[in-house]
Amino acid sequence: MQRKSMLLGLLSAFLATPALAQDLPVLGKPQAGGMGFQPAATELAADLQWLDGMVLVIITIITLFVTGLLAFAAVRFNQKANPVPKAFTHNSPLEVAWTIGPIVILVFIGAFSLPVLFKQQEIPEGDITIKVTGYQWYWGYEYVGTDLAYDAYMIGSPATGGDNRMSPDVEAQLVEAGYDKSDFLLATDTAVVVPVGKTIVMQVTGADVIHSWTIPAFGVKQDAVPGRLAELWFTPQKEGVYYGQCSELCGIAHAYMPITVKVVSEAAYEAWLAASIDEGGYTDVRAVLTN
Repeated sequence: MQRKSMLLGLLSAFLATPALAQDLPVLGKPQAGGMGFQPAATELAADLQWLDGMVLVIITIITLFVTGLLAFAAVRFNQKANPVPKAFTHNSPLEVAWTIGPIVILVFIGAFSLPVLFKQQEIPEGDITIKVTGYQWYWGYEYVGTDLAYDAYMIGSPATGGDNRMSPDVEAQLVEAGYDKSDFLLATDTAVVVPVGKTIVMQVTGADVIHSWTIPAFGVKQDAVPGRLAELWFTPQKEGVYYGQCSELCGIAHAYMPITVKVVSEAAYEAWLAASIDEGGYTDVRAVLTN
């Protein structure tokens, strides 16, 4: 009986591990068959998604209008309805209309899109600055102003003992790190940890070829060009786990270069940062979240 109780206890603990290990909801994750955007987790992403919807409405109206004109012309001006074609060279009012009309539409779109672009490109003063360097095929992170620096590899990559394929060992690594089997190709052995509600500035560069650092739920993407230092910024609004991917073809293992960002409370971030600096490297943020 005692042995049976022990086995049941171990089984319960094992089954509970994936649910308890992460302690953060996975919010920024691609979905099978998904057609739209991931839920916006920053003001930048919300602005981009609204702009996309607005432009889609305009494009739909234009498409329907042009299709209607083509259908009208096919019916009204076909050979059967007009056995004797009309002869003319131009129509000044019509030509002025189809010149001014597109100009007005483009100015209208620009009035909304340019402020969004400027908001992205005007880098504010960051509460936290992180330098990210793209390598073939992993990411390196340095928290500027501290001694904390570490690399992030995809769980299941050769650097973590895998061969870029799912296997029982890789699945065990995912579960141990607090992820689900479905997070394979998305989860990394270490993650970018940032506090919610703070302005984060990422300094992006490359060490070998051009990479691209992007998190769709944040609405950010920036090429990592060797010899150049570019910047992006975001202010995460929701605690959770967000995934990204290198978005610039960078070699044979380009598909195995994901990005994981964990957004936590300010108190949890400060505790994690202090623990990581004390340990001289990345400390699993789950240890802070579960305390």
